[in-house]
Amino acid sequence: SDLKTTETGLSVNALINNISDENIKNDSITILELMKEVTKKPPKVWGDNSIIGFGNYSYFRKNNKTEFKWFNIGFAPRKKKITLYLTCDLTKKEEFLKKMGKCKWGKGCLHINKLSNIDMKMLRELVIEVKDNAYYS
Repeated sequence: SDLKTTETGLSVNALINNISDENIKNDSITILELMKEVTKKPPKVWGDNSIIGFGNYSYFRKNNKTEFKWFNIGFAPRKKKITLYLTCDLTKKEEFLKKMGKCKWGKGCLHINKLSNIDMKMLRELVIEVKDNAYYS
């Protein structure tokens, strides 16, 4: 089956400007600028106008001959938090993440309620590490 989340031609600025919560909007602008600076890639909207992704790569799912594209690093402004999508296994970085500040994580996602709750230098370090280990096309 096809991926539902694909790159679109929708406007990143429109996505950001439509965020109603001012804190989430301001934090999203900060993350957008950080990721643009680190990746040197233009941001693109992926999916139903909800994820901002940088770069892309192709992959094949297990037991599937269909090639899919996905972004290397990205984030999604949600109503109560911002989710960062990182192409790495965050469960192997628990000690690092515990030192970053108040956040939650899954295997490839970092959930932040407010950027003021975390150490921005550590977030930058994490984004750089993911970028340096990602395949870009």
